[in-house]
Amino acid sequence: MKSKKTSQMAVNLGRLKLKNPVMTASGTYGYGEEYADYVDLNRLGAVVVKGLSLKPRVGNPPPRIMETTGGMLNSVGLQNIGVDSFIEDKLPFLRKYETAVIANIYGETYDEFRKVAKILSMAKGVHALEVNISCPNVKCGGVAFGSDPKIAARVTQTVKGETSLPVIVKLTPNVTDVTVIAQAVEKAGADAISLINTLTGMSVDLKTREPHLKNITGGLSGPAIKPVALRMVWEVVKRVSIPVIGIGGIMTAEDALEFLIVGARAVQIGTANFVNPQATLEVIEGIQEYLAENGIKDINEIIGTFSA
Repeated sequence: MKSKKTSQMAVNLGRLKLKNPVMTASGTYGYGEEYADYVDLNRLGAVVVKGLSLKPRVGNPPPRIMETTGGMLNSVGLQNIGVDSFIEDKLPFLRKYETAVIANIYGETYDEFRKVAKILSMAKGVHALEVNISCPNVKCGGVAFGSDPKIAARVTQTVKGETSLPVIVKLTPNVTDVTVIAQAVEKAGADAISLINTLTGMSVDLKTREPHLKNITGGLSGPAIKPVALRMVWEVVKRVSIPVIGIGGIMTAEDALEFLIVGARAVQIGTANFVNPQATLEVIEGIQEYLAENGIKDINEIIGTFSA
């Protein structure tokens, strides 16, 4: 019996080289250690850790998460342990794996972005930075940095000035034209772009006539947003020359393949991790099966093959 040949799965995001295009999405995978009992982290293309700020953040008051039709609303508010505790307490665990570690970073000011980028750039075991200018659940910073092309560009330049690591800028869908922001951060030096972050949404309790979330609004994620995410990724791919990472409602290998076909060079799995802790591995295996069944030797052969 002849053994089935495995297709080549490696992709390049500029200087960042991944063994496969499947990454975790920030905020849905903790610091990686939380999923290690369920997933061999060595099999992932990259682990994108929970967003890190200069100092620890407690996040928003509860209730701050709820299930919706086809998705989930969250207003966690970037709760995290702070960059110093991450380096001391979490990064040593991640260094044990041969998988790229991408630190998602957040700041309320340009100076905070600069300081967090500088600290992480000196830490062993961080392979890239993902700049969060798109969180809709915080009062200061967040989406405010990502909705204006000039401000988005300045944040990008600020981070680029403090690091030699590849810089990925994560974009918000809560704008009139996401391609304008994408072009601005590319011009400012971004090495790659990831999108989309969550769509702003809300839900009302009919009994109390109050919001289900204490923060009133939250970020909508999950399968419900996939068509919007896919459209935005397609639009951005056509307008920039740097690599694009697709995010939004990816639950299966078929979902991931759609993003790759429209031009994303990698994908991030988010809400699916809450439903199925092994979702990332199932997506990787499903992509491999698709390539084998269609006689495709290298995953790069299908990236950007959308015919429209």
